[in-house]
Amino acid sequence: MRTQVSSQVFFIPIFFIISLTSVSSQCLNDQRTLLLKFKTTLQFDSSLATKLIQWNQTKDCCHWSGITCDSTGNVIGLDLNSESINGGIDDESSLYSLQSLQILNLANNNFDYAQLPSGFQNLIHLTYLNLSNTYFAGQVPSGFSLLTRLVTLDLSSTSSSGLHLLKIEKPDLKLLVQNLTELKELYLDGVDISSNRYNWSQAISSYLPNLSVLSLFDCSLSGPIDDSLMKLKYLSVIRLDQNTFSCPFPVFFTRFNKLSVLSLSSCDLYGDFPQMILQLPSLQTIDVSNNRLLEGSIGEFPHNGSLRNLVTSYTKFSGKIPNSVGDLRMLSRIELRACNFSGPIPNSMSKLTQLVYLDFSGNGFMGSIPSFHLSKNLTLVDFYNNALTGEIPSSYWEGLDYLEFLSLGNNMLSRHIPVSLFSLPSLRLIDLSNNQFSGQINEISNFSSSLVDTLDLSGNKLEGPIPKFFFEIQALVSLSLSSNNFSGTVELSMFGKLQNLDNLDLSHNKFSVNPNASTSSSSSTLLPQFGSLRLASCKLQKLPDLKNQSRLMTLDLSENQITGELPSWIWESGNGFLRFLNLSHNLFTNLQEPYHFHRHDFIDLHSNKLQGKIPIPPPSAAYVDYSSNNFASSIPDDIGNHLSPAFYFFSVSSNKLVGTIPQSLCNASHLQVLDLSNNSLHGNVPSCLTAIKTLRVLNLQGNKGLCGAPLNTSCNNN
Repeated sequence: MRTQVSSQVFFIPIFFIISLTSVSSQCLNDQRTLLLKFKTTLQFDSSLATKLIQWNQTKDCCHWSGITCDSTGNVIGLDLNSESINGGIDDESSLYSLQSLQILNLANNNFDYAQLPSGFQNLIHLTYLNLSNTYFAGQVPSGFSLLTRLVTLDLSSTSSSGLHLLKIEKPDLKLLVQNLTELKELYLDGVDISSNRYNWSQAISSYLPNLSVLSLFDCSLSGPIDDSLMKLKYLSVIRLDQNTFSCPFPVFFTRFNKLSVLSLSSCDLYGDFPQMILQLPSLQTIDVSNNRLLEGSIGEFPHNGSLRNLVTSYTKFSGKIPNSVGDLRMLSRIELRACNFSGPIPNSMSKLTQLVYLDFSGNGFMGSIPSFHLSKNLTLVDFYNNALTGEIPSSYWEGLDYLEFLSLGNNMLSRHIPVSLFSLPSLRLIDLSNNQFSGQINEISNFSSSLVDTLDLSGNKLEGPIPKFFFEIQALVSLSLSSNNFSGTVELSMFGKLQNLDNLDLSHNKFSVNPNASTSSSSSTLLPQFGSLRLASCKLQKLPDLKNQSRLMTLDLSENQITGELPSWIWESGNGFLRFLNLSHNLFTNLQEPYHFHRHDFIDLHSNKLQGKIPIPPPSAAYVDYSSNNFASSIPDDIGNHLSPAFYFFSVSSNKLVGTIPQSLCNASHLQVLDLSNNSLHGNVPSCLTAIKTLRVLNLQGNKGLCGAPLNTSCNNN
């Protein structure tokens, strides 16, 4: 069970925090009039707005929420961040008459894709302008270049659609910034600067000598990254994620001795990462993730370094983690997911008291897991898919009251699972799958308040009955206990207490599942609405009553002892959207008629005793296995007319089929496996079958009456 946890680094403009200093003064009448007029032109949700609703005639406007005045009563600061404003602002707005305005923040409102107004150019005293996430659209007006006193400019847009709402094209970036020489912080995240994709760095370095923050996330830039940026000697924050530079890692970044944040994820960088960057004493955040061809290793860290965030996920970084990682006393986030790291996890990491987020998954780490009981702020620990061994003592996890995500799956951890893990108050996901844990899990009382929604213990050597407290975890959405040695009898109705349960997998244990135990006439009414139910090899002797399962999309009841007729209601499960059905290795004798296939992608009925006509697969099917049954009919001539382009696997081997191979099977143009072996088919093999380019397996053996290529038996012309 894997849950992807994404990471982002957020920057708050320092200038804005320092500069909004309220001055006690009396509001000037013209300033009040302009503000009230501006308010009347705005559309906003009064139930969500916290500032605009307080603006009225009865109170001095200098004391209105979001307003800052100077000593003369002129408005110098206007902060309407997150005021639920929607609609546009026209170029005649009274806002632009607030001539003393120095600080303007309209961030996180929705101006409904209106053209970014040119009227902002009238506010020539602005030193801070924040229009981030305002849903303005179109070309950034040339008049912005007149705001020569700007120290901070933020036009960032983080649209979930991935579209670039704003663009800098005509005028281009050079013309826009050439007069903004006082600028220290520039945020253009999500702005389309593709017209300057190659010379953006020259434009910025030539005209913005005081720049300390450069944030150009997802701006359609291309590489290489020009070393002209070295002119910017005050640069401390560089954020260029999600641009396609397609170039070696810029070594000159090591020369920025004030660098605190370097974020270059998903930039198509390659070559060697310079270790010297990690030696920069001021560095707090480094993110080079999702550069699949970027190689590197982690050298020794400086003693008492400033590093807080280290992210190299999805790169070709390799080698060992040095013991000096324990000297990074401020480290809060370290993500090394899906790299090539190896060796032991340093015990010195036990000293990282500020650690919040730890992801070493998908590497080759070996040895034991160190204790993290001093890292009281941990929310995530992910060591999934390594080669870790040893036990996980309960003392390692004591006091981790904020831990939400614990993934230790796909390792070689052993001995008992400490029951104290289940008592951590914030824990939501526990994945200990595919290890060598053994023994019984002890009981816990009063567990109904647990927040655990995902519990995966599959692929271990756990014994005894399923712990009773599992049936009290009412937040559970996914429970996987498959491939263990749990024993006893499990009453399916016991899961009726877990009404949030969507995924249940009890397959391949030593217990037997009783599907009928219920105090109600219909056990299905007591069960949760499953999305996935897997009960393979659970000694079932009859079908559970799943008629009322309206959300069921995956059902695996294979390797049981279910006998008799396969009821037609099974195809109606999930309101006809049962995508995966595996009933193989049972004792079903026939399909109840009439039956109607719906949107089933995967159907496996092999190794039963099914008789009668071979069913035509549903149009949505991709995988169908009817092999090792007693079907005794011909293959319908039009079977290929019902198959989708996604159909890739079809087996009817070891039945009693007669007749010829239908020419229409060639319509399955993406077929990879076709197994018709061990039947009584006869006649010519359609030549078009061998012309299917994707076909990897064509098994026709055991049909003595077949002839023609690819068989060695030639056909009699008569």
